[in-house]
Amino acid sequence: MAITNVTDANFATETGSGLVLADFWAPWCGPCKMIGPVLEEISEEMGDKVKIVKLNVDDNQATSSQYGVMSIPTLLLFKDGEIVDQIVGFQPKEALEERINQHV
Repeated sequence: MAITNVTDANFATETGSGLVLADFWAPWCGPCKMIGPVLEEISEEMGDKVKIVKLNVDDNQATSSQYGVMSIPTLLLFKDGEIVDQIVGFQPKEALEERINQHV
């Protein structure tokens, strides 16, 4: 499953059902650039278990503010629209997979 770019307008819809990992990022953020390829791999390998969406915090400040995102990258894991986990900063692939698998 491909990673979906989301906006303030469709964030709630895109994270409302199933298991969804939302990546709050910005183009100028070094750690965000590092985690991008890791999320691509996870999306390819776990696509049927978790949907991954990306929200550019510079362009979508309402959603970032709503969830209290102060540092990026911040990853919020939603299950049927409810936050079940939060990961701040770069994490290796294995650590992210472990956190996701706790909620599959």
